[in-house]
Amino acid sequence: MIAQELRGRLRRPVASAPQAEPRAQGRFRLPRPRPRLLLALVAALVILAGAWLWFRDSSLVGVKRVTVSGLSGPDAGRIRDALTTAARNMTTLHVHMDQLHTAVTPYPAVKRLQVSTHFPHGMTIRVVEQVPVAALTFDGRRVAVASDGTLLHDLVTVASLPVIPVSALPGGSQVSDPNALDAVRLLASAPYPMLARVSLVSTAAAHGLVAQLRAGPSIFFGDTRDLVLKWTAAAAVLADPGSAGAAYIDVTDPRRPAAGAGSAAPGAGSPASAQTPAAASSGASGASGSTTAPTGG
Repeated sequence: MIAQELRGRLRRPVASAPQAEPRAQGRFRLPRPRPRLLLALVAALVILAGAWLWFRDSSLVGVKRVTVSGLSGPDAGRIRDALTTAARNMTTLHVHMDQLHTAVTPYPAVKRLQVSTHFPHGMTIRVVEQVPVAALTFDGRRVAVASDGTLLHDLVTVASLPVIPVSALPGGSQVSDPNALDAVRLLASAPYPMLARVSLVSTAAAHGLVAQLRAGPSIFFGDTRDLVLKWTAAAAVLADPGSAGAAYIDVTDPRRPAAGAGSAAPGAGSPASAQTPAAASSGASGASGSTTAPTGG
């Protein structure tokens, strides 16, 4: 009996101890926000945004003092008044650049505007004006033109500006004639010391763009490629004592500039009458001779 009871006990399965569930590692649950709290936050943001928009456009920061600088010429007063009127409809926290640009649209002399504000009521507007580089001429009349081809009809032309003859003065706001545009590009790329020496720019079939210097030679540029390099080459030839008395300087190839003398100095109407560098170097240069000045390009 005892032996049978012991065998029965040994055959009974032993109940396993309950195992604890593994804890989730790295998990941190945020408490769910209450709907009322969310609504309160949204309402606060809406109120703050509305208050900012109201304050930004309110008279508390309205523009009252306007300073306009950089103006010259006959339209300076009208431009200043137009900008001042437009600015006083704004605030120092909300500047409408489109309205300022619209105010000066009738005045092509204005190139761009630079605006700064001074909280709470001040605004400074600096006007950057178009700088004329030449005067288009036709039938005794002149119209100044800026470096980008903008016509400055209301600007009093300066007598020292280089002249660009045209078949008719344009009536719009931009130069449209291709030859005149090329002449403007030529002058716009000139260093200021050289620009001050140019009296006239024309186009000739044999030499392309031709710039006539005051009391100096003509400069043959050809087309509008490498204009900066061509001006540099022309300045180098002019600085060479060997080019003294030359009737022309040819920088059509700026890497091989040349100076020479012709039977007559090539003027605005007949630049093709000058000798070519090849003719000058073959002995036809006379007293002035022919000079080539490589620029190392």
